[in-house]
Amino acid sequence: MRSSIRPFVFALLLGFALLLGFVSLTGLSVSAHAAGSQSPLGLWKTFDDKTGMPRALVRIYLQDEKYFGRIEQSFTPGAATRVCAVCKDDRKDQPIIGLLIIRNIALRDGEYGGGDILDPDSGSVYRCKFHLENDGSVLVVRGFIGIFLLGRSQTWKRQN
Repeated sequence: MRSSIRPFVFALLLGFALLLGFVSLTGLSVSAHAAGSQSPLGLWKTFDDKTGMPRALVRIYLQDEKYFGRIEQSFTPGAATRVCAVCKDDRKDQPIIGLLIIRNIALRDGEYGGGDILDPDSGSVYRCKFHLENDGSVLVVRGFIGIFLLGRSQTWKRQN
């Protein structure tokens, strides 16, 4: 009996060690990638999830060492006079143009996160993380509930 348990325990320990090694290497590569990337500051074009058409221009800026994002322009007809009637917090009934949709994102250990993002169509607020790709020309924004896996990502394109 003891001899049959030893290979199982060895395999279990080896699998655990490999998993820890993978997590460590992945964490190092993400940190190195984020540290070498450009800043997310600037103007970004967002796109509709269903149609792929341009939706808005969002300006990401830094205030008190945290990142925020505000809608500067909308490509949706009537947006100039539209307000966020479905918002549930202090943004309720605020104009869509100028609306603060990203709040309190911090750069920690090479990752941007810890804040939230507003979906102005539903009024829902989600936890938020983002990272840069393609030498800083693409921003991948992820909104999620609870754990990172329960959410969706959008790809935003930098505007010059």
